Amino acid sequence: MNAAPPPESRLMRLATYAAMATACILIVIKMAAWLATGSVALLSTLIDSILDAGASLVNLLAVRQALQPADRDHRFGHGKAEPLAGLAQAAFVAGSGLFLIIEAAGRFADPQTVERPMVGIVVMVVSMGLTLGLVSFQKFVVRKTKSMAVNADSLHYTGDVLINLSVIFSLLLASQFNLPLADPLFAIAIAAYLLWNAFGIARSSMDHLMDREFDEAERERIKQIARTHPGVRNVHDLRTRSSGLQSFIQLHLEMDGRLPLFEAHAIADAVEAKLQAAFPSAEVIIHQDPAGMAEAHPVFK
Repeated sequence: MNAAPPPESRLMRLATYAAMATACILIVIKMAAWLATGSVALLSTLIDSILDAGASLVNLLAVRQALQPADRDHRFGHGKAEPLAGLAQAAFVAGSGLFLIIEAAGRFADPQTVERPMVGIVVMVVSMGLTLGLVSFQKFVVRKTKSMAVNADSLHYTGDVLINLSVIFSLLLASQFNLPLADPLFAIAIAAYLLWNAFGIARSSMDHLMDREFDEAERERIKQIARTHPGVRNVHDLRTRSSGLQSFIQLHLEMDGRLPLFEAHAIADAVEAKLQAAFPSAEVIIHQDPAGMAEAHPVFK
């Protein structure tokens, strides 16, 4: 099995440590701001940061497990730890959204004045700066590693940037224009955004756990690469899946049935080398078939 390149492993670990550190800092400053202002919208961001810290901790542990090399009991590696962490993150985010809806509903029945709004605004601006820095680093890591766990964490914190911006508006509307209902209204909007994010993370995680195929464009690219070899007549039974940083490609090559085994094997090796150059993290398995032989194949292409 091919181990993940060391630079990718280091980047993924750094991303999880950065997320944990940022979440802890945000919890401290948002707690102080909420106690000073009493804003339910600000409380919503505090709850979100607490849950983000929990999700980031799960992420840290999952990434450490996913980066473990394949062993005797896990011949395909430990990459499935990443989508499992994604499901846990989806649960964290959905829980925070539901809690916010309950809190905001109470404020509709009993609107409360926001105290010291400028304290909350300053804290939100600082939070946005910290979160933007983290998201930028996470997106860089995702571009380099394609890590699903880091990408799911990045979605949380991207949402936090928008949430912090919405809280600033709610504090201004509540304090400057005497609109106390703006606070719970923004909290409801934030909750809806969190629930939508949770759905997206859960769907992506399930796709990986259920071994969803590569995108059609990538599958077609694999077929085209295989067919470029002059000794290949056709390709069938292409199957693909991903597990963390590792990808798996399996296909059947149709070749002239009169070829000696040695030549057929050489053609398959050449195609395998081309596919691994195009998909560096993939493990490629090729079966050699004589062209024109009638066989029962799955109905999918």
